[in-house]
Amino acid sequence: MPEFEVWNEQRGNEVIAAFVHEEGAALPMLHALQKTFGYIPRAAVPMVASALNVSRAEVHGIVSFYHDFREAPPGTHLLKLCRAEACQSMGGDAIAAAAIEHLQIGWSETTPDGRITLEPVFCLGLCACAPAAMLDDKVVGALDTARLSALLETVRQA
Repeated sequence: MPEFEVWNEQRGNEVIAAFVHEEGAALPMLHALQKTFGYIPRAAVPMVASALNVSRAEVHGIVSFYHDFREAPPGTHLLKLCRAEACQSMGGDAIAAAAIEHLQIGWSETTPDGRITLEPVFCLGLCACAPAAMLDDKVVGALDTARLSALLETVRQA
């Protein structure tokens, strides 16, 4: 998983300024903030709102609406499990239940040791080899509970 910068207002302003003059700048700006810091820092919301001349509520609405945006730093490793229909029909619900049980966390939460964040995703494009997941930037198809356990143990020991 990529290394993220620690939030600081000056760097946040630089990221925001790079997109302020683009048409429809809100989403690219928020994606850039998350790419830089790993999440959308609460302190960035009023900065984005001011730059775009919109309310803080509007920016918060965007951040909370889209599943890809995080409002807290992710764990060292990010496990995304596909929740789309193809993966569900091939046992994705059982995989999700196993991940939640194994990690002892819910969706969009991070393990207490800060190692793994679990997020739902609604299609990884691996429908032909469902159920699918993405661990950090590596996609994994034909996932079963044994393979899931092995993946999780690998990142826990790393």
